Amino acid sequence: MNKKHRMFVRMVLASLLRRRSRMIIALLAIVVGATILSGLGLIYYDVPRQMSAQFRNYGANVIFTPSGSSEMNQTEIEKAVAVFPSDKLEGYTPYRYENTKLNNLPVTIAGTDFSSVLKTSPYWHISGELPDADGKALVGKKVAEKFGLSTGDSISLRNSFTITEETDLKDIPDYEIFTDPKTGEKYCDHTLDLKISGILETGGSEEEYIYVTPDDVSYLTLSSRSCDIVEVSVAASKDELKAYLDEINNKSDAIEAKPVKRVTASETTVLSKLEALVLIVTIVVLALTMICVATTMMAVIAERRREIGLRKALGALNSSIIAEFLSEGLVLGAVGGIIGSFFGFLFANAVSMNVFSSTITFRPLLIPAAIIASVAVTGIACLIPIRGAVDVDPALVLKGE
Repeated sequence: MNKKHRMFVRMVLASLLRRRSRMIIALLAIVVGATILSGLGLIYYDVPRQMSAQFRNYGANVIFTPSGSSEMNQTEIEKAVAVFPSDKLEGYTPYRYENTKLNNLPVTIAGTDFSSVLKTSPYWHISGELPDADGKALVGKKVAEKFGLSTGDSISLRNSFTITEETDLKDIPDYEIFTDPKTGEKYCDHTLDLKISGILETGGSEEEYIYVTPDDVSYLTLSSRSCDIVEVSVAASKDELKAYLDEINNKSDAIEAKPVKRVTASETTVLSKLEALVLIVTIVVLALTMICVATTMMAVIAERRREIGLRKALGALNSSIIAEFLSEGLVLGAVGGIIGSFFGFLFANAVSMNVFSSTITFRPLLIPAAIIASVAVTGIACLIPIRGAVDVDPALVLKGE
C-alpha cells in the first residue's frame, strides 16, 4: 500500500472516529438490519425442514396401494421404500383390512406392524399399551363404546368361510363345520381369542377398527395375502416428494404411490404464506435500514460542508470526495454485516427453539451473503447524501452562506 492509499485509509478512519455518536447510530441500524436479514434467511431456508418435521405429527404424507389387479408383496414394498433417502424417511406401516364378527355383529380388523405404527401415526392417543405379541388387540374407541369394551377385556372374533376341496383345516384346532340346508354348501366358523391391550382414540376413522398383528389376521382368515395399503411418512418438500413418487411409479408395476393431499396441500399452503411473509419483512427492513443510514450520512455531510467546500477550493476532485464518503459507508456496512450475521444466527436459533423446539441448521454461506447485502444497502443509501456533498459550492460555503 503506497502513501496515497495509506493517507486515504487514515482519512476515512479518522472521519469515522471523530463522529462516533452519529456513526454508532448508523452502525446500529446496519447491525439490526443485518441481524434480521441473516436471521430471516436462516429461517427461510430451514423452515421447510422444520415444518415438514412438524407436519409429520399429522400422519403419513404418502400411501402405497396395489396397481390394478397386482398385489403388493413385501419385496415390492421394500424396493419402493428404498427410493426415499434414509435421512428423509420417517417410517412406513402396512395395513391389511378384513371383515369379521364380534358378538355376531360385523366389525373390521386391521393387521399392522405395531413396531412402526407410531412413526407414521404419531397423533394416535392410546389408553393402555400397543400390542406387543400375537393374541393382543388395540380397539378403536367407537368399537369399544359400541361393545362396552375396556383395556384388559377378552374378546373372541369369529370368521365364517365356505369350505372347498382346497380348504386346509388341519392347522385349525377350533372350528365347526356347518351345512347350508338350502344350498348344501359347507362352511365353518373359525374363532380368534384376543386380549385388549389398549383403546385407540384419534377423532377419526381409525376408531372404527380393531388392530391386531398380521399373523393373527392370517390365522383368522386362513389367508396370508399381502396388505391393502402402506402409509409412508417422508420429510421432504413438495417437489422432492413428487420426484420420489414418480420414480417409484416408473419402477414398479405392482405399486401405485400417491401423496396424501390433505397433508401435502396444507404443508404447501403454510410454507408459501411463510415465504411471502419473510419476503415482505425483508423488504421493509431493507427500506428502514437505507432510510436510517441515508439520514445519518446526510447529517454528517451537512456538518462537513465547510470542510468539503475548502477541499474543493484547494482543488480536490469530486471523485475523491465521493470515494471518501462512500468508503465510510461501505466500512460501516461491512462491520455491521459481520456483527449482524452473528446475531442473526442467535435470533434465528431463538425463533426456532420457541416455535419448533429444535435448533436451526447453521449455513456458512449466509455470512458472506449478509455482509454483501449490508454493504450493498449501505452503498445505495449513501448515494443521495454523497450527491449533496458533490453539489457543494465552495464560494458560497466559504462566504458563510
